[in-house]
Amino acid sequence: MKPTLCAGVSATRRIEIDAPRTIDFLGPQLRVYATPELVRDFEYACRDLIVAHADAGEDSVGTGITVSHAGATLCGMHVTITVAVSKVEGRLVSFDLVARDDVEEISRGTHTRFVVDVEKLRAKVQAKADKIARG
Repeated sequence: MKPTLCAGVSATRRIEIDAPRTIDFLGPQLRVYATPELVRDFEYACRDLIVAHADAGEDSVGTGITVSHAGATLCGMHVTITVAVSKVEGRLVSFDLVARDDVEEISRGTHTRFVVDVEKLRAKVQAKADKIARG
């Protein structure tokens, strides 16, 4: 992990809310941004920020997220997601999260990710899979 990953580093991305990012169970007139998709978009924004500051062979995994989702964003609207590093403690990176649609703030929260060595994680996961296969 490079020393450039530090508190205050931030990233912003703008996304269009397309049909796959919306709920469908309330009918076509109420296709709005789904909370699980919002969470996914926050996670990817944070991961991408970390990867931009990671050493070769490093990536990150999510370890916790807390968000509000207080505004309905219609299909076709745009959302601006801003993620900012609030703290780096060793390999644990904490973020502050904000999302706004074209009209209002729709979400605010926090997220933590742990920077991992991909090969070490792969070996750990394989060892667990082997253990399960052995019964």
